[in-house]
Amino acid sequence: MMVPFAQTLAARFDSLPAQLQKAARWIEAHPHDVALLSMREQAGRAGVQPATMTRLAQALGYDGYDTVRALHADALRHTRQPGLVATAARRNKLHAGTHEAAAQAMVQHCATQVGALADPPTLAALVRAAALIGQAKRVFSLGMRSSHAVAWHVWYALSLISDRAILLDGVGGVGFDAFAQARDTDVLFVCGVAPYTRAVVEAVMQARALGLRVVALTDSPLSPLISQGDPALIVPTDSASFLHSMAPAFALAECLVALVARGDDPALLARLDGLDRQLAAFNTYHPSKG
Repeated sequence: MMVPFAQTLAARFDSLPAQLQKAARWIEAHPHDVALLSMREQAGRAGVQPATMTRLAQALGYDGYDTVRALHADALRHTRQPGLVATAARRNKLHAGTHEAAAQAMVQHCATQVGALADPPTLAALVRAAALIGQAKRVFSLGMRSSHAVAWHVWYALSLISDRAILLDGVGGVGFDAFAQARDTDVLFVCGVAPYTRAVVEAVMQARALGLRVVALTDSPLSPLISQGDPALIVPTDSASFLHSMAPAFALAECLVALVARGDDPALLARLDGLDRQLAAFNTYHPSKG
């Protein structure tokens, strides 16, 4: 998708009516189809009326949907060959040759994804998110299904350095009950990727209603988990597997907690020293050396 169009869409997305948002999410997820399919076919696949596509284009400041298609067609002409060649090469490596070669291709793809996270917008969002979490009275952490491990990791790491971390894990069906004590001085860290879990989206809406700031680690600038004005950490999730790739999300999560946990904070060092003593008292770890 052409960057100016994506930026316009992301900036105005929250102000769009529900049906236009539905169409916008489909466009964001299927940029090649926007360039190649008729407007009527696109509307059918998006689950909206054809007129909705036109209204969306006009709401974004374009004359009509043909302009949107033309922008995507132009972007496709400039990026199609490298993108398809790269994709074909990766699939050839994965589906031919030895298992070792397939594993190597997957690892290299993952490394490329993680390396790309060092771009200025992502780094700026990380710094903002860390500052927000560092100033919060309490930090709720939420993620379900494939995203649960990332949210749990953030909660666990924060719990080592502070008593402000609360995991919304849903065990016994009472996970969201902790929101009863939430205040506008608190922050919700949420991780989720498409297809978004309904309970997570509803929890984010509840957090906003309570006045919480939201730090979203997600896969799209149009994600329903993003709260306008709050930092959003956008990661790729495509992989050669049938599973989402959560490695980029884990990488940003680790960076986020590391930025929150300042090494020169005396209170942090004292807390870690106390934790070390407790772990030793309970003989937590095996004595073997690494």
